Amino acid sequence: MLEVLNQHDWLLLVALATLGLVVGSFLNVVIYRLPLMMDSRWRKDCCQLLEVEEPPCDATISLSSPNSHCPHCKEGIKPWQNIPVLSYLLLAGKCGNCGVAISPRYPIVELVTALMTVALASHYDASLALLGAMLLTWALITLTMIDIDHQLLPDDITLPLMWLGLTFSALGVTVSLHDAVLGAMLGYLSLWSVYWIFKLLTGKEGMGYGDFKLLAAMGAWLGWQSIPMLILLSSLVGAVCGIALMIATRRGKDVPIPFGPYLAVAGWVTLLWGDALMAYYMGAAGLQS
Repeated sequence: MLEVLNQHDWLLLVALATLGLVVGSFLNVVIYRLPLMMDSRWRKDCCQLLEVEEPPCDATISLSSPNSHCPHCKEGIKPWQNIPVLSYLLLAGKCGNCGVAISPRYPIVELVTALMTVALASHYDASLALLGAMLLTWALITLTMIDIDHQLLPDDITLPLMWLGLTFSALGVTVSLHDAVLGAMLGYLSLWSVYWIFKLLTGKEGMGYGDFKLLAAMGAWLGWQSIPMLILLSSLVGAVCGIALMIATRRGKDVPIPFGPYLAVAGWVTLLWGDALMAYYMGAAGLQS
């Protein structure tokens, strides 16, 4: 099968686009439900710690239960209404039962996931390396959306992502295991140091521990050599987007802005074009001929 996909570029692109759309639909579920699941666990832990009775809840939520339904009328979504992007277009962006508008964010996430998955084909053949790049890409999309919504980077994703990066390096698919381990260490400690220096100087927390873990995960995937570029790119993108948001929304500089999305963008750019960017920088700085 891998040989067939590698021999027919169009077939690989179609397969990746289809897979990306399906996975994007699942990512929408994770983005919405995982924070709710975490909140439920926190409430339960707090009740046990305080030795108080846990308040009753309507239903236990998980990634598989309950079935997808309209948040307005609670009517279950039929299989033909759950086809990525296509169902949204056929239903004119409305619930098939009550007619309430559906957020365009769902098809956008599906489409972006498909496009980013297809983009990986420009750098990878059908191989284990492509699988790793897809898993990393999908995790970064999920973390980006959750951080935008809740300013939260769940350990449920960042920690498995780091161990997965170390596993792929141990299999010889990505960077060497030595570089991956150093990347995870340097990624975590670099932002951890910035956090404490900023806190000691200002008395404020400049970022969350989830940012440390995300950079550690990307260090495990991309190696310790990528850490300076990841920090530089994420800071540059964050500064530009932060200033633009402040101007567009007229909100003060004290309003917190999630840093995870900028780390994710920097990580994906480095995954695909890190070597080219580094070569360009070294050439522009006169460090190589």
